Amino acid sequence: MRAALLQLTSSDDPLANLPVALGMVEQAVGEGADLICTPEVTNCVSASRKRQIEVLRPEAEDPTLAAFREAATRHSKWLLLGSIGLKTDDPDGRFANRSFLIGPDGEIAARYDKIHMFDVQVSETETYRESAGYRPGNVSVLAQTPLAVIGLTICYDVRFPHLHRGLARAGAQIITVPAAFSPGTGPAHWQPLLQARAIETGCYVLAPAQCGTHSATEGRTRSSHGHSLVVSPWGEVLVDGGTAPGVITVDLNLSAVDDARRKIPALTHDRPFEGP
Repeated sequence: MRAALLQLTSSDDPLANLPVALGMVEQAVGEGADLICTPEVTNCVSASRKRQIEVLRPEAEDPTLAAFREAATRHSKWLLLGSIGLKTDDPDGRFANRSFLIGPDGEIAARYDKIHMFDVQVSETETYRESAGYRPGNVSVLAQTPLAVIGLTICYDVRFPHLHRGLARAGAQIITVPAAFSPGTGPAHWQPLLQARAIETGCYVLAPAQCGTHSATEGRTRSSHGHSLVVSPWGEVLVDGGTAPGVITVDLNLSAVDDARRKIPALTHDRPFEGP
């Protein structure tokens, strides 16, 4: 199978971002991709809660999701909408950071709400409090598809190995990690974390990423690390998207999953232990 990763520099205007993303989908289709993946918060990158309230929509009304479902049908392709910000009916008013796997019939095959919230202070000038605006999910998600068994995660989830190990033990052959990774931590942590998750699980890891500086009409601008990566089950980086928007494609051979797990069957070697 051939996978395509879309690397975007989304702004805080969903209607402006949508044609850019759909244009890249067209390019990926032209390059023969069977599975096309977009980054985290494909529809809107914003540091302003006021702006998010203005432009985000509930799932049933979201134009990005509707357009991607139509594109999946039109091209008869599997699309991973890495995540979009959505309004919810929660009384606290927080949004959902939700990933969608869309089948070639346009139906939603799987939904996943990001479990781990990025609440960190990377430096004096770079602070994130994702949980202030987004509610965390609490369910891991695995999708059975004709292409592969796919486990869904999002960005900061990559720092929690037990989530990925659980997906692999449940049958995942591919784990997706769409991201808008911090430029403060990205140079040191992004690639090693993705390689570790691939090695530990014997899965392909597909990590489409946001890149560059995201324009904002409200609040401060944000930047993302870029470097969309595909990592093999043996931990090899097969392709790196660099720091500019674009489409990268790679051919995956799922027999490499079985081969890696046969050589290092760590998923079957868990043992109970005592201690703190």
